[in-house]
Amino acid sequence: MVNDDGGGDVDVKDLEVRGIIGFDGSTPRGLIIHPNGKHILYPIGNKISIQDWVTKQQCFLTGHTNIISAMDVSRSGKYVASGQINHIGFKASVIVWDFEKRSILSLHELHKVRVEAVMFSFDDQYLVSLGGRDCGSVVVWHVQSSSALCGGQVSRGIQGTVTCLLTMNRRGACYVTGGENHLASWHINAEARSTHCVDVNMLKIKRTIVCMDSDDRDEVCYCGTSTGDILKVRLNFHHDIEILQPIKTPALVGCFGRISKNPKKLPAGVVEMYGLGVTAIKRLFTGPLIVGAGDGTVEIVEEVKYEAKKTYATNLGLKVPTVPALRVKLSTCVKSAVNAIQMMGEKTILVSTTNCEIFIIDKKTFKANLVVTCHTSTIYHVSFPYDFSEVFATASKNDVRLWSAITMQELLRIRVKNFSCSNVIFAKDGKSILTSWNDGVIRAFTPLTGRLIYEIYNAHNKGVSALGMTKHGKLLVSGGCEGQVRLWKITPSSQSLECTLKEHKGPISAIHMNHSDTEAVSASTDGSCIIWDIIRYCRRQILFANTLFMCARYFPTSVQILTGGSDRKISYWEVLDGTLVRELDASRSGAINAVDISPDGDTFVSGGNDQIVKLWKYQEGITTHVGVGHSGVITAACFSPDGKSVVTTDASGSVFIWKFPTELKKGAPPEVPKILMQPKMEVVQVNQKDEGKTEDIKDLPSTERKIVSEHGEHGACCPCTCYCKNPVGEKDKKE
Repeated sequence: MVNDDGGGDVDVKDLEVRGIIGFDGSTPRGLIIHPNGKHILYPIGNKISIQDWVTKQQCFLTGHTNIISAMDVSRSGKYVASGQINHIGFKASVIVWDFEKRSILSLHELHKVRVEAVMFSFDDQYLVSLGGRDCGSVVVWHVQSSSALCGGQVSRGIQGTVTCLLTMNRRGACYVTGGENHLASWHINAEARSTHCVDVNMLKIKRTIVCMDSDDRDEVCYCGTSTGDILKVRLNFHHDIEILQPIKTPALVGCFGRISKNPKKLPAGVVEMYGLGVTAIKRLFTGPLIVGAGDGTVEIVEEVKYEAKKTYATNLGLKVPTVPALRVKLSTCVKSAVNAIQMMGEKTILVSTTNCEIFIIDKKTFKANLVVTCHTSTIYHVSFPYDFSEVFATASKNDVRLWSAITMQELLRIRVKNFSCSNVIFAKDGKSILTSWNDGVIRAFTPLTGRLIYEIYNAHNKGVSALGMTKHGKLLVSGGCEGQVRLWKITPSSQSLECTLKEHKGPISAIHMNHSDTEAVSASTDGSCIIWDIIRYCRRQILFANTLFMCARYFPTSVQILTGGSDRKISYWEVLDGTLVRELDASRSGAINAVDISPDGDTFVSGGNDQIVKLWKYQEGITTHVGVGHSGVITAACFSPDGKSVVTTDASGSVFIWKFPTELKKGAPPEVPKILMQPKMEVVQVNQKDEGKTEDIKDLPSTERKIVSEHGEHGACCPCTCYCKNPVGEKDKKE
């Protein structure tokens, strides 16, 4: 046995990212349209994606060490700023980027733990950054000199956390901050290197400010609150823009709610507000407001005059500060909380949500169309169809999705609510997609329409955790969280249990078939991998190690097996006698969760808890390339059948498509058939009564792909993470 650290004297290079499927919906103002109107910017983990809206080409700004929590683009488009989250006790960095060169101009670490907001002044002279709860300070950064100009404490007295920041449109040295019981106007004194604030007179009204926007002349500011109303504040600046201090204290004009369509149905003193608060607001040049709410409502409203003398009181005589003064002109719903609203031209509105989706809304019809989407939780598995590299499938909580590897667009979505899919594989003939779920059911769907073909109920007692299928499609191998491996005979009319193999004591983490469909290897967290004879239904070899096996893959010729686990090592095993041939130290800090071997067998890829993708030479056992960018634990990795790309997924729901290095290619890759699926998305609902029906898939159309929801009457169930131990039993063959 050879033990190697996988390093050697080889020059390790960086893997090139070809595309990322992901969008971080948790970042406030996380979607920004560049002033050139051609690019959109949004955070993905610790990277900023710059995407051409027409060609969909992506490039990335890399430099942060943790998740990006705030970003902004200067009015001229020359600069990009971003702030990040860090661990408690550590400094959080703010980076200023050069947009054209895609490089770092300056960096400072003057905030603690978290940066809540960053924003450029309208003249690109200053960058104002706001610290989080552990910091509580504001820092003014001079962009040209790349130095800190001044700073100060934001919240005082009973004021809570400050989370919002807004720079003025005509005064570069003025800005407004808002938060919990806090709303203040600030101005910068560059000569004295100081910044001073004036609290807004709120008339004893307490609100938590979530978002802000002002008019073009800096006369009024509109603030969205967590209560669901909108505050109108008069800033009281002097008409001379050179005078920075307000001529008198900024004051609250009023709290505005919506004008109800049926005011008589509302109880006395009740004013219609936005559900779950106002989370995004954008003032148009002509005066109306675009309002985004926590319940997914997006509306264009205009302010109307109301009777100032009229009071709104409850039945108990309590005066209500909010008055109905916003008339709704157009309305739509995006079904999740809005976190950013951007105008693309004069006729198009882009809206991003906390559900990691981007909608495009036509200003005239005000219909919302989904254009960007991604997984919102951990992706557990990824796979390609047999000998087809232009699409791939991912498995996650509530759904299975098919993606185009060329356009990075979603082609098909299959929903099974309240359950998690642990594994997804394609049949070799391409007529079915097989999925395993934590409710113990194996489900097969058509790849074109997403219709349910069949279900195998109670396939495993504690959830199905792994799947494998022979090339002829007649034998299905499944592994469960109870430790059993089961073989199923699949026919067009029935699915029957052939054999149950009871050797493992812990959950099955992976199953892989050899190239001749005579063997299958199962990896388990009990510290063993078993090679099964799926012809005679018996065990051939067993592999033991002091680790929790997380992955196992056959070499293309099926002479060796590659495994990875919690011991941070990648092991080579002989299939013939089950001996350990070699061990590689694949990580210094975390377990190895995913391993895959290239189709030619020359290289393999690994990923794990250290969030680093590594490309290895199989024979030499050395690392040649490293990919950095994942913001979560890497959960799956897969080579494309043509060997041109590597797809990796992580616990944050992001999908990275890496370009395979040209220097590692030996010859020309095999030809790939023409794409059969166009990135056209259409929602189709599948009724419960149609679930059990078998669909004729012989002559399915191959011209388009659809998004499908499959609704079932299932109870809620969490993904099984137990590591239960069951007694060892003998195989139980069904007659």
